[in-house]
Amino acid sequence: QICNQHNAETPNLEQLLHRMAQTEPNLDHDISWFLLPSYWAKMVVALISFLCFANSYDGDFVFDDSEAIINNKDLRAETPLGDLWHHDFWGSKLSSNTSHKSYRPLTVLTFRINYLFAGGFYPVGFHVINIILHCTISVLMIDVFSILLGGLQFSNKGRRLNLAPKTSLLAALLFAVHPVHTECVAGIVGRADLLCALFFLLSFLGYCKAFRENKEGHNFSIFWVLVSVILGAVAMLCKEQGITILGLNAVFDALVINKLNVLELIQKLLRKDQSLENSGLLRKGLLFRITLLMSGGASILYIRWRIMGTGPPAFTEVDNPASFADSLFVRAINYNYYYSLNAWLLLCPWWLCFDWSMGCVPLIKSVSDWRIIALAALWFCLIGLICQALCSEDSHKRRILTLGLGFLIIPFLPASNLFFRVGFVIAERVIYLPSIGYCILFTYGFSLLSKQAKKKKILAVAVLGILLINVMRCALRSSQWRSEEQLFRSALSVCPLNAKVHYNVGKNLADKGNQSAAIKYYREAVRLNPKYVHAMNNLGNILKERNELQEAEELLSLAVQIQPDFAAAWMNLGIVQNSLRRFEEAEQSYWTAIKHRKKYPDCYYNLGRLYADLNRHIDALNAWRNATVLKPEHSLAWNNMIILLDNTGNLAQAEAVGREALGLIPNDHSLMFSLANVLGKSQKYKESEALFLKAIKANPNAASYHGNLAVLYHRWGNLDLAKKHYEVSLKLDPMAPGTKENYNLLRRKLEQLQKKGG
Repeated sequence: QICNQHNAETPNLEQLLHRMAQTEPNLDHDISWFLLPSYWAKMVVALISFLCFANSYDGDFVFDDSEAIINNKDLRAETPLGDLWHHDFWGSKLSSNTSHKSYRPLTVLTFRINYLFAGGFYPVGFHVINIILHCTISVLMIDVFSILLGGLQFSNKGRRLNLAPKTSLLAALLFAVHPVHTECVAGIVGRADLLCALFFLLSFLGYCKAFRENKEGHNFSIFWVLVSVILGAVAMLCKEQGITILGLNAVFDALVINKLNVLELIQKLLRKDQSLENSGLLRKGLLFRITLLMSGGASILYIRWRIMGTGPPAFTEVDNPASFADSLFVRAINYNYYYSLNAWLLLCPWWLCFDWSMGCVPLIKSVSDWRIIALAALWFCLIGLICQALCSEDSHKRRILTLGLGFLIIPFLPASNLFFRVGFVIAERVIYLPSIGYCILFTYGFSLLSKQAKKKKILAVAVLGILLINVMRCALRSSQWRSEEQLFRSALSVCPLNAKVHYNVGKNLADKGNQSAAIKYYREAVRLNPKYVHAMNNLGNILKERNELQEAEELLSLAVQIQPDFAAAWMNLGIVQNSLRRFEEAEQSYWTAIKHRKKYPDCYYNLGRLYADLNRHIDALNAWRNATVLKPEHSLAWNNMIILLDNTGNLAQAEAVGREALGLIPNDHSLMFSLANVLGKSQKYKESEALFLKAIKANPNAASYHGNLAVLYHRWGNLDLAKKHYEVSLKLDPMAPGTKENYNLLRRKLEQLQKKGG
């Protein structure tokens, strides 16, 4: 649909744009840089952006990838597709009190497609898609920057012209190689930012198409305005920042299409000047288009609000300490300090960290803190740029500075804490879109320096040097994101006061079996943050395994005191109390854990072990049955049920449970072994033998498997086979209990038989 906003007195839009191109200075005239055909420029940007992050293609799942991908049931085929629209990014129900309310169903859908095509959790496919997305976005940036830096103009055939090929190439290269983007590209959960950016740019380019010339003269296309709104909605369904493109489209329309002088407009509004009607606000349909954009944005936000519910996400003080400060002054001053740190990461992206919470950035509590200088520097620069953007007599300068500041600030607003509390201090991923504004300002500053400089080539070499350094920094940072060990250790030098960094290093070491080193990092995490309950829980677990039960109990008791609904800590406290033979307290701790996490199969399993120790066999069987109902593949619970029924002489019931378990977990060799023992006692030798042999095939180095098969043959009268498996069992474990005695009995029997035969 085409909307005519044209009359006899209105000049043709093409003439206006040609006149603007002729009268306004062109940034390309002032810089010494490469001039490449459009196709080659895009090939160069794609290649360089690929080289920056190519070494991350075969990295592992790291950090948040575990929760968003590996533990996210929404990726699995058995989860209905419709659930994606009612769950948050991490797979939790949006209605849940624990939900982060991060509603990104389209991003999760791409993860699900990755998972289905790969046939499982293989990270290569996930990483390759991220790299391709960043390359695509970087290439699109050439078109975006050509409009933002050179203006919007179409040929007679309706083809958009690139009026700033050199500066748009430079800005796109700056974007493509910025090291702060590593988290988005090398970290798989950064897919949300990449998809959001892709549709964000497509929405902007779609909006620009609304002003393409046609035969009827000065027109705009409602169709493309609506397409832009829809693409903005798609961007928001990938990540929340996407909605900000609608505001930026409105700013672009006012400054580039309508060439409004913001300061002059403000002055006329204050004076209630009647000449407002002649300002182009109504004549060119600006108010109508802004109404479409704002109506679309309001509708999108309302629908999202209805889906996610009215409750805000639940964050803790360690996630964002400034937002929990009692003093408005402390909150304001720290928020502004965070902004200055984000700005510094754009200017000098050398100190990068996967997590900036938990003491990484200590709170500023008084004006005597020297870090106030950073705030002053930030606002000095911003106010200077804003004054130039509003007051400069050069309309070209006003336009570029306002667009640069708009793209820098507006996409950052959802992460600014101004409208709602966010769950982080600094997050490098949220600077992906604002870096567009930084690239505009950097490129414009470079053109101004080039205009004044006598030796332009020296400046060009300096910028090339910056690009080369950034490429190397991207490659280095990408290699650090390849594994959790490298990623976590890289943060120790950047944020040594961050308890979460030490916790993650400790957890990584513990997962690899290096408990002694893990203890050191867990202790440091607790020292840095005495209320860090997860570090206390993990440290208590290791101490429990090392039989240092007293300290383990103290840590776990403190953890549940700080966070009374911490179910895992309650369960681990119960295990320690059970080991200390304080059975009543252990039982109470287990039930408290189940109270706070009703679907807790591991806790039911441990409760069953407690009841078994107390000879409360019925209670033990019920607890283990609950564990298997909640988690049908809980092998340990099934095994314990079979063994307890076997030991109490309930062979028929033990056999029934064993067959039920193997029906659910057919390849579990421990279950085969337990059921084989029961069948042997029931004199079902042939079936028992088959299960023993199958278990041994799955786990040939288990001495007990060979030993018990030998006992079966011994009973069955297959003495030669019994002798063979006794010997294998003793070879694998010379100290195997009972095996040596049984073997000696068999040897004496064989000797007696030989004597009788002789």
